[in-house]
Amino acid sequence: METPNKTFDVIIIGGSYSGLAAALALGRALMNVLIIDGAEPCNKQTPHSHNFLTQDGKKPAEIHKQGKEQVLMYNTVEFLEGVAVAGRKMDDGTFEIQVSKGEIFRAGQLIFATGIKDDLSGIPGLAECWGISVIHCPYCHGYEVRNEPTGILSNGPEAIEIAGLISNWTKDLTILTNGEHTFSEEEELKLKKHDIKIDERTIAKLKHDNGYLSSVTFQDGSELSLKAIYYRPTFVQHCQIPQALGCELTEEGYIKVDSTQATSIKGIFACGDNVTRMRAVANAVFMGTMAGVAASRQLILDRFSE
Repeated sequence: METPNKTFDVIIIGGSYSGLAAALALGRALMNVLIIDGAEPCNKQTPHSHNFLTQDGKKPAEIHKQGKEQVLMYNTVEFLEGVAVAGRKMDDGTFEIQVSKGEIFRAGQLIFATGIKDDLSGIPGLAECWGISVIHCPYCHGYEVRNEPTGILSNGPEAIEIAGLISNWTKDLTILTNGEHTFSEEEELKLKKHDIKIDERTIAKLKHDNGYLSSVTFQDGSELSLKAIYYRPTFVQHCQIPQALGCELTEEGYIKVDSTQATSIKGIFACGDNVTRMRAVANAVFMGTMAGVAASRQLILDRFSE
């Protein structure tokens, strides 16, 4: 969709759940808003969304479609399909955002709801299973694979932490260290006490049917039957513009925000998967709403004090 308007109160980069929630709050605050969205949500493969009251079990795409329709009922909100490729802060304190087609838009404030890009390389089948049977959160997906043979692709203290949590959903647990484990003697004894197995074989591939895991194949040709694997991949920010504008990152690589979703740069907010390990639709909606409220409040009070 082309938009004739080039200047807005707020530009939101990212139009998934968090971005739409921010736009809803801003639209209800009578703000002129542009949402720029590249249509690449982090959970595009996930078949069902859970732990979101009134939406439990729905397909993420259905939630997004309904949310977008509701947001665009507010006539001060516009939606542009495109990718933001550059941004800069102007001398007057406003911001410019350029999209891939070359258009430039200006706003007094920015909200980045751009998510993160997971590194799913290295093991064939991992990317295809991501969000379906290779999962990151037991609160989002654990109920559906409860009591099933389950793997944890990790090593060291992180594996211990994940195993302790996942043991609530299943007792049939195997830690896949994909090479020599790094557990201390004390950690090994703790795992043994809870009947959690350690498998050091090197993984060759994940066998699956349209993303639904059946087994892990190891380099020696042997296999281990599993229905799910918990995994915390490394990641990078999906959008580099916040860093280019000076926004600080945390040690883990998330955009640093305060309780109102404000970044270290005045006038820039961030929300959703790009700021937190808690990757859930309900949490993204909460953070987006907070960012929208905080951004509008700042604009309103700044104008009032002029």
